[in-house]
Amino acid sequence: MPTPEQNGAGGQAQSAVWRATVLDHVAAVGRPPYDPGPRADGPLARRDGLSIHGTQGEVRCTDDTGRTRWVHRCEARPNAAYVSQGRVLVTTDSLAYTVWGMLGPALLLDLADGRPVAELRGERGAVLRGGRFFLGLEGYGHFDTWEYDRDGTEVDAWRSYGHFVTGSGIRVVEQDRRIPTRSRVVRLLPGGVVEAGPALTDPTVPRPVVLEDGTVLVIDDGVVRAVGRGLEHTVLAELTAVPADDRHRYISALRREGERLTAIVAERDPADHRRHTVHTWTLALHAPA
Repeated sequence: MPTPEQNGAGGQAQSAVWRATVLDHVAAVGRPPYDPGPRADGPLARRDGLSIHGTQGEVRCTDDTGRTRWVHRCEARPNAAYVSQGRVLVTTDSLAYTVWGMLGPALLLDLADGRPVAELRGERGAVLRGGRFFLGLEGYGHFDTWEYDRDGTEVDAWRSYGHFVTGSGIRVVEQDRRIPTRSRVVRLLPGGVVEAGPALTDPTVPRPVVLEDGTVLVIDDGVVRAVGRGLEHTVLAELTAVPADDRHRYISALRREGERLTAIVAERDPADHRRHTVHTWTLALHAPA
């Protein structure tokens, strides 16, 4: 099964229509669905028998026997890694608050020996075939994505940022953190061109789920949307209404296990910020006929 922010086989044909049926809805006081990020006890990335690990102050590469190939020391805490064509791009958190907040440097390293190739700036990364790396940053005057080659040279740039979905091209489920939001699901084209897809209503839409044919599923203010490779858009389920002027009290998540989707919307109590009512829907996902 493809993982979030990746997709299936290449091709530009429009995705067939998926459907979803709501099977169950439960509401209870509980913990909001915060994004846990990468597992602390597992590698940040794996490729060709090598694993990239990150702990405070270092990036470590091991082989499939568990032997350490190299260690790169850094004044940061690695949080994600992306591997392509003999290079590894590692995004980090800083160890102390800086003019960039808690954003640390993005380290482009040689996969063979950990040698530093370039130090870049970005919060979220992605990779396409051919050693192309993408870095995105929102805030601090930025709403941008940059493309770099394997030597860290910038080769393209776009005015867009969010969750990257890669495969035969690169799409972005945007997060602009603006009210009213201008976020959309878009495709990045050469020359800095941003092809606009369907508009979103949540300025901080959570991590999407990507299906085998490249269809992107997004929970957007209580609505589950499906966006195909051609940026065609359908609504799979309208679960709840999130008031536009109260959106800051809601946290959402969308997950997939087999042919089931779990959609979660947590509402913070306006009188007690520690208390959340968590709504959980189970949906059956129906593949195109």
